[in-house]
Amino acid sequence: MKYRFFCVPVEDTGAAQEELNRFLTDHRILSVDKEFAADGRHSLWCFCVSYIDGEEQEKARGKGKIDYREVLPEDQFAVYAKLRALRKQLTERDGVPAYALFTNEQLAGMVRKRPSTSTDLEHIGGVGKARVEKYGSDFLAVLRDALSEPSEGAAGGRDEKGPH
Repeated sequence: MKYRFFCVPVEDTGAAQEELNRFLTDHRILSVDKEFAADGRHSLWCFCVSYIDGEEQEKARGKGKIDYREVLPEDQFAVYAKLRALRKQLTERDGVPAYALFTNEQLAGMVRKRPSTSTDLEHIGGVGKARVEKYGSDFLAVLRDALSEPSEGAAGGRDEKGPH
């Protein structure tokens, strides 16, 4: 996984916006984080784009989907697997397709960003208020539990609980 950063000035979005859109179209995007930097006339939108490039992109194209076991670090993949298991349980309960809850990409975004509130969850690309209200607390509980578990190899009785 690689990262690319873009700044789009509010007063003149033209070329910067086109560059961002061209990049998004040409690459296999994993996630996009955006922040607004307020500075009067110099305000801008900042984007951090994580993507697969080169050989990883060819592998993803061949399969038609991303293998998150290859993309996420082992500890993050373990949390991702728990989120997928929860999604499966809820889809079976509610009789809806998995993507109606959250896509694999959105689950991976949850693992990377570790949201702790409903508002944080809504900042993950494509996650709306309705899904957060219906399913957010279940997914946040899994993330909260994952954060409170001591990491492997923690020595000296160090307390790994709580947000990092």
